[in-house]
Formats: sequence, C-alpha cells, structure tokens
Amino acid sequence: MSTTDTTGLPDYAPVPSSALGPALNEQGYFVGRVERNLYCVTDGSYQCAFLTTSDGVVLLDAPPSIGHNIQRAVDEIASANGVSNKVNYLIYSHHHADHVGASSLFDKNVTRIGHEETRRLLLRDDDPARPPNEETFQDNRTLQIGGERIDLAWHGANHTPDNIFIHLPDHETLMLVDIVNPGWAPVYLANLTEDIPGYVAAHANALAYPWKHYIGGHMGRLGTRDDVTLHQQYMADIAESSRKALDSVDLTPYFVQAALERVSRVQGRPGRTRPDRSRTRDREVHGRARGRRRLHREHDVPGDAVDPPRPRLRLVGAPMSAIRRPPISSRPSMRLCA
Repeated sequence: MSTTDTTGLPDYAPVPSSALGPALNEQGYFVGRVERNLYCVTDGSYQCAFLTTSDGVVLLDAPPSIGHNIQRAVDEIASANGVSNKVNYLIYSHHHADHVGASSLFDKNVTRIGHEETRRLLLRDDDPARPPNEETFQDNRTLQIGGERIDLAWHGANHTPDNIFIHLPDHETLMLVDIVNPGWAPVYLANLTEDIPGYVAAHANALAYPWKHYIGGHMGRLGTRDDVTLHQQYMADIAESSRKALDSVDLTPYFVQAALERVSRVQGRPGRTRPDRSRTRDREVHGRARGRRRLHREHDVPGDAVDPPRPRLRLVGAPMSAIRRPPISSRPSMRLCA
C-alpha cells in the first residue's frame, strides 16, 4: 500500500484569513460601523456593540478585556459624528463576567437591562464589577430608545440559563453571545455550554430572525448567516458521528483496561503493570482537569473590571517541599479526656 509523502508539511494548518478580524489600533481595540448608527468594538478576542441615539448611547455588553477602551471607542465615534458620548443604557446578554465584567466602569445611573434570571444570578454572585440589572423581562421585550428599536427575547436556556437574543431589525443585526464564534470552532463543551440541547436549538432560533450581521461576542470579525449555518452543520455532524460511534464501537476493552489500572493502583505499587504509562496517564488526566478548572475560573469569576488582563498572583514563601513535620519528641503531648 502506498503512503503519502508528508515531508515538508507544517505540523498544523495555518489560520485562514477568513477567520481573522480587523487590525487593532495602538490602544488595542477596533471600532467599526455595523449598520448606520450601530457600531461593534473588539479587541480580537471579545466583542461588544453600541448604538448612538438621541437619548444617549445604548451599550450591548461590557467585556472586561476591552475595559476602558469601550468608552474610548464611544468617544471616537461620538466625536466624529457630533453626537452624545454618554452611555445611558447597558443591555446584558447574560450574567457571565467575561462579557459584562466592565459594567461597573459606567455611571451608577446607567439603566441596566437584562433577563430576570440574569438579575437573580447577579444578585447571587454579588460581584461589584457586575451591578445587577434593574430592568428585567421574562420572554420578550421591545425597547424604544431615542427612536431606535431593540427586540429582546429569551428562547430557553442555551449557553447559560439566561442568555438572550438581541435583535436590531432596523440595523439587520442579531447579537447572540457564546453560541457561534464566526470563523472558528467552539471551544470544548460547546463553548462551555450549560444546556447542550438548548445550545443546538439556538442555531435554528437565530436563523428564524431576519438579519444580515451577526455579533457573536467573540473573536474579531462580524458573522454572517453562512457562519451560523456552517456551525449548525458542524454540531449536527458531531451529534451524528457520536451516535454512530456509540452503536458501532465496543467500549468493553476500554472499560476493562481502565478498571485494571484502577485496581492495580489501589492494591499497591508492587506488581503494577506498566507503572510509567500509568503515571503518565495520571499526569494527563490531572492536567486536563486543571485546564478545565482554569477555563471555568476565567469564564465566570467575580473580579474587578480591567483594561489589560491583570498579572497572575505570585505566592511568596517557603515551598511546600521545605515544610517538615516536627519530630515526635518535639510535638506537644495530648491526653484523652473521659
């Protein structure tokens, strides 16, 4: 059987240009017009949007990674167009800190709007960086602000229990965060989704709206209907392949091997088969677990809104290996009392 010569091929495929967003300015952000007076701001990893209206600016989400650059972007557009730069309204897509953790940078008098579950979760989290939304709705709400129409809708749990659809019909735009990352596959667990069936259903719900521009909350560029359709097909392919694998692959040998390795660890170190492999496997499992915990912490941890990411904390002191238990003779004696 002939084999394909892979000499000279790279270890990975380069990121296609179609997945990349616009270049950032010296301050680390890009602001661009979506449609008329609707603008999108990105730092290449996160997105938010805002409307300039006769009743001030309506901000849609406030990611902490963009931080103070949100107001700088608003100032830039307001100055160029001769309109107000005051943010009077802030709409929350959902409660996660990575999308609304810069909310506290704006005036306390800003009217914050979101789903009723968003308010409940923010009250529970008690995070000063994310003031709870005062105004709520249950299933649908239409806002008329400064002559602009914004339709808010909740179609059930998906990425989170409170994630909503933000439709701007006069701007042919839909904002639906953490469902589709235009040009990119979702991160593991379907973008860290809490409700997988709701996540899969969200694609069809999104395509039922009339829109041309899609704001997904992540990466640099805007999305299109083709991006959402492709993502829908991608998830359907994963589901179908998983069903076929469950029906055709005999998992018994894997379960038996896992059980044998577990028993060998419990029964004692001597005689354990392939200890090097087992230790390597342990390290891999624990490494993946640490990665999962780290992603979840970064995804939804209360904390101050930031401009650039804060440096990691460094613990100072003796390493754990230097800590020794005192000898028995030096320990305080204990007496059992009846």
